[in-house]
Amino acid sequence: MKTEINIREAAGSDLQALIDNNQAMAWETESRHLDPATLRLGVSGLLGDRSKGFYLIAEAGGQVAGSLMITSEWSDWRNGEMWWFQSVYVLPAFRSQGVFKALFRHVQALAAKRGAKELRLYVERENLQAQKVYAAMGMTHSHYDMWEIGV
Repeated sequence: MKTEINIREAAGSDLQALIDNNQAMAWETESRHLDPATLRLGVSGLLGDRSKGFYLIAEAGGQVAGSLMITSEWSDWRNGEMWWFQSVYVLPAFRSQGVFKALFRHVQALAAKRGAKELRLYVERENLQAQKVYAAMGMTHSHYDMWEIGV
């Protein structure tokens, strides 16, 4: 029997789970250890300021099974918001059980309801497994490349 997956917006009580998920995701995808103090401030900052974005929590069997963060950017070309998936993580024990699919479909519905124009994400070039999952959800590779510089 498949476990029911419930999606809800994260609350302050989810702080440690979100920190843990971010730490695990950074290690698994980039072999990076994130500074715990900076990460705590970053997660707390978003939880405390809805204008920065929001986190969603997926629960299965009463446990946190996964989470993701949504941020937005304004598109003057489209006169609307582009929503970005970030900090996507599904705990290993819950993978291949529809957790990400439930999160993704929830975001899709919410974005449509709130008038967002497009859903976007970025993914490590070497993370082929994640790319397969995103393709299975109907996402396509963008014609844009991302460039960056620290300040």
